[in-house]
Parts: sequence; C-alpha cells; structure tokens
Amino acid sequence: MASAHAIASLDEEFEFTAETKRRLLIGIGTGVALVAIGAFLLASGVGSHETTLAAHEGGTIEAGHHAYKWTNRLWANVWLNGIYFTGASVIGMFFMSYNYLAQAGWSVAFKRVSEALPAYLPIMGLVIVATFFIAGHDLFHWTNPGLYDKASSEYDPIIAGKSGFLNTPFYVARIILYFALWYGLWRMIRNFSLQEDLHGGTEYYEKSVKFGTAFLLVFGVTSSTSAWDFVMSIDTHWFSTMFGWYTLASWHVTGLAVITLTVVTLKERGYMQWVNESHLHDLGKFMFAFTIFWTYVWFAQFMLIYYANLPEETIYYRERFSGYGGIYKTPFLVNIFLCFVAPFLILMTRDAKRTYSILKLAAWCILIGHYFDFYVNIMPGTVGEHGGFGPMEFGMILIFACGFIWVIYSQLAKANLVPKNHPMLEESLHHDI
Repeated sequence: MASAHAIASLDEEFEFTAETKRRLLIGIGTGVALVAIGAFLLASGVGSHETTLAAHEGGTIEAGHHAYKWTNRLWANVWLNGIYFTGASVIGMFFMSYNYLAQAGWSVAFKRVSEALPAYLPIMGLVIVATFFIAGHDLFHWTNPGLYDKASSEYDPIIAGKSGFLNTPFYVARIILYFALWYGLWRMIRNFSLQEDLHGGTEYYEKSVKFGTAFLLVFGVTSSTSAWDFVMSIDTHWFSTMFGWYTLASWHVTGLAVITLTVVTLKERGYMQWVNESHLHDLGKFMFAFTIFWTYVWFAQFMLIYYANLPEETIYYRERFSGYGGIYKTPFLVNIFLCFVAPFLILMTRDAKRTYSILKLAAWCILIGHYFDFYVNIMPGTVGEHGGFGPMEFGMILIFACGFIWVIYSQLAKANLVPKNHPMLEESLHHDI
C-alpha cells in the first residue's frame, strides 16, 4: 500500500524528451506518406469497390443524389478520426468532472493525465469545422439544397421536415458552441488546478467542483446533440433515440482506455510511482464496467430495431451487415469482439486489473475496437461501397494519434505530475482496496 512517506518527493516533472518528439514527428511523417500513397492509389482507381454503381469519366461515379469522388474517402477518414479523437479528448474533462462532483479521492493520484487530454480539443474543432466546409456536401446528404425545394426532382419531404435543425448555419454554430463550451470549461478547471499547486487551500478545489458540475450539465445535453450532428445526421433518414447514449458510452470507454494506457506507460518509465495497484485495479474496473455498459446500449438499440422490424430503421443494420457487397461485415463483427468479448474476458479477474501487460492489452483492444465502432457508423453513409482499409486509413490514424500523444505529453510537461496541494491527495496516496 502506498503512503506519503514512501515517496521521496511530491515534486515530479515529466520530461518530454527530444527523442520522443523525434519519434512522434517520424510517426506523423510516416502517416502523411501513407495518406499520400493511399490518395495516389485511389486516384488511380486502385482499391475502390464498384459493385452496383456505374463508372463515369473523370473518376466520378454517380450514386443517387451524390457524385462519388476518391477524395470523399480522404475526407471521410479525416471526419472519422476527428470524431474519434474528439471523444477521447473530451472524456478527460468528463472523468475529472464526475470525480469532482462525487468528491472522489482515489483518482487524484493520476489526475494530471485526465487533465491533459482536453488540450487536443481546439485542434479537433478546427479539423471538424474545416472538413465540413471543404467536403460537407460530399459527406452529408442533407446539405443538398434540392432536397428542400418542392419544385425539384430531388425533393425529400422527410429531410425537408428536419430543415429547422439540419441547416448549415445552425449546424456550424452548434459545432463551434460544443468545442467552445468543452474547451472553455476545461481551461477554467485546468487553471484552478495549477493555481491550487501554487497556493493550496480549498478555494480552487471548491471552484473546480462548481465548474465540473456545470460541465456535466452541459455535456449531458451536448454529448447527445453532438452525436446526432457528427454521426447520426450522415444517415439523414435514420434515427435512434438511444444514439446519444450509445456514442457517449463509446467515447467514455475509449477515454478510460487512454487514461489507463497513459498511466501504465508512465509508471513503466519510472514516473508516478505513488500510483499503486489499487488505483490500477479501479481503472481496470472502470474499463470493465463501461465495456459492459456500451454493450448493453449497443444490444438494446439493435434488439429494439430488430424486434420492431421497421424498414426505415432496419436499413441501418442491413447496410452494415450485408450491404455494399458485405465489405462492412468484418468490421461490424470485429467491433463487437474487440469492444466487448475481448476486454470482458481479459479484465474479469482481480489479478488482471493489477497487471501492466494485461491492462495494456485490454486498453488496446478497446481503443482499436471503438475505432471500428465509429468506422462502421460513419463510413457506409459517407463512402458506401468505396470503403476499405488501406494506406490512407492507417496513415490517417497515425497522424491523429501521434498528434494526440504530442499534446498529452506537452501538457504533462507543463505541470507537476502530482497535484500536491489537492485536499484529497493524502486519501489518494493511501488508496487501498
């Protein structure tokens, strides 16, 4: 059991070394090269699926109201990774906030890790807004103005009925509002945390509780509305009243996996030795529990749609399981295995939650599995039968992931790794279960 006396000093700084920066830059460069290779192959007609659509001159394929271009897959990948890493980032704030509201002490020992994650939000916000302006018409069917014109042959009464919510000015305003609120509230709590290190007392802790509670109220609404905007609006006819919870569950367990993986990695490098087996055990329990919660929401949504058997609802799963020549069936099944079966079995025992290698294995299963989760949600509606895995997909993941790691490490290096004046630090250092 850890104690305050077992730690030589509560002053420990993370060193973001030149070698680590060099490796991350190499990773980003490799990602850019892979994306370039993938773009060249797609522009040359390699790796695209053309099972039902007729090819047209100039590399464009007509698909109903859309004209598919190879660049659609490029921007769909940018959008996919933007949404995935937005979730991983904002969950750092979500995790801190509900721990503040619960006045939980156990997580204080590694609070700086979850505190670092939301720093990536401004970059993701810029990526998402820019992608919408550049390629929104190619990715989102509802942006076609003909859908709302009764005189047009493209008029769609269902989509036209949603025009009060799905219109470009309101849509962009919502996206900007999401990131402004999430990042702004995080900056407040981050500043309180740094001031607490300098001055001590309970004033900054009490302020953090208030602003953390405010974030939970905001996120309780915006986690759902952002899920509708970012993902569900891609398949404009389809809807699910559970989709907000579903996306939050996916984001949450992804963020927990990032926090766990970062804490274990830091401990393996000699940092944060005050984090003991009980802390790791609780992180493992969190991943285990919310893996089950995600599965519950996934199955509840699927089961209700399957049971009702309404064509306007079942089309969503038919496209992903058997549509487009079956190219999404494998990711669909891999998603279920990596997001539930693997972490459920891996983390079932007590010892598993206290073993570095097993925790890392479970975290990687969750991270990869939930990438597939968003892949299956986003790609069918954006690129249809032209989806796949190639250099572009791997390169895009590498770029976003290396950027994410860079931002986390930069934030860790800016503050003491121990929130040394936090009023519940002593409780956290003696955490024992």
